[in-house]
Amino acid sequence: MELGKYSIGIGDRFGHQGEAQLAAFQKLMEKGVSVTPVWNKSSREHQLIGSSPVDTRIAAEAAVKAANWQGAYFLDADHIGRKTVKDFIGHCNYFTVDVAEEIGKPVEPQELTEFLRFCQRFTKPFHLPEYISEKPIDLQFVARLSTRYLAAINEVQEIYQYLTDRIAQSFILELSIDETQAPQIPIELFIILAAAAWQKIPLDTIAPKFSGQFNKGIDYVGDLRQFADEFDRDVRIIQFAIDELEFPAALKLSIHSGSDKFSIYPIMRSAIGKYDAGLHLKTAGTTWLEEVTGLAAAGGEGLALAREIYRQAFARYAELTAPYATVLTIDQNKLPKPAVVAKWSGAEFVAALYHDPKASAFNPHFRQLLHVGYKIAAEMGADFITALEQNRTAIAERVTANIYRHLEKLFL
Repeated sequence: MELGKYSIGIGDRFGHQGEAQLAAFQKLMEKGVSVTPVWNKSSREHQLIGSSPVDTRIAAEAAVKAANWQGAYFLDADHIGRKTVKDFIGHCNYFTVDVAEEIGKPVEPQELTEFLRFCQRFTKPFHLPEYISEKPIDLQFVARLSTRYLAAINEVQEIYQYLTDRIAQSFILELSIDETQAPQIPIELFIILAAAAWQKIPLDTIAPKFSGQFNKGIDYVGDLRQFADEFDRDVRIIQFAIDELEFPAALKLSIHSGSDKFSIYPIMRSAIGKYDAGLHLKTAGTTWLEEVTGLAAAGGEGLALAREIYRQAFARYAELTAPYATVLTIDQNKLPKPAVVAKWSGAEFVAALYHDPKASAFNPHFRQLLHVGYKIAAEMGADFITALEQNRTAIAERVTANIYRHLEKLFL
């Protein structure tokens, strides 16, 4: 299977909404646009829910069969490292390698020397495009940047070799460098790609860090013009790397925590159209939020369950938010008290949760806390799963509409 020019990661934390998710892709295909679905789930999410990679594969295969999906689809071992990659072997065909912890670690002097020899063609008198570097670079400059990233690229190479030794079929390899303290400047992104080319790592996608905040489940927070400049630049760097570093022609950008970033979708759509470039957008928990929304809208026991999930999430705020601290901006003073939520109607609960920034009832703090509160639902076990099954049709409609909302704004 080929990933295709456009692809979207679709989290399905409880494995019940795959068919509804695929319905959105089928609806888009009727409009003449093909996008590849990629079910992504990390070790952290598996641990919190009590699932395993084989569960994700079984759910995806069942959804593909039920929906009569005829296109390619992938299962992403999301944010894996050396310690966790083994758990996904045999179940995934897409591997997102997270090297944030390796950035800045030292490398052997001989290794640095060899990489600098590889980079000689890009230093004086060679002139990189102005969107990468406005002035010629020398080897001393490359050396300073390389010492920050070579250990991370070594980690990718070792994991890539580990995978190729154990997987007979082809697979997708993504490099994640988005969980760093600051966005990569243009020459940094190019040096990272050069190091990957030097190690002969055939990347399919790369996820850089952008300015602004990519918080869970809410829109982008930041300067849209700055994001537009950064995204346009990174698309061109990718294309330059394909030409000059001999990466696969399908190499493309991946945008992490991309769900609900509706304000930047027109920017991305314009740039990928301008340069005829591909795109991977990684979403995660919005399907889970549609499950909660559907339960609340159902009223009765469904609403009671949604209220209880929030009550427990509110009480366990520190525990639930700690793993996601860098991608949340919750003002606890703006979280409604559980006693207040206990009196809400289904419509009031939905209005606070549904992502419509223009709506006066929408509460982004409420939405972010529920976004990371899926552990509560997992602990409810059969009660939560039964509720999903009892409200299957209504929830599925919301899940399809939510995924299609993303696809439509990006590709139509």
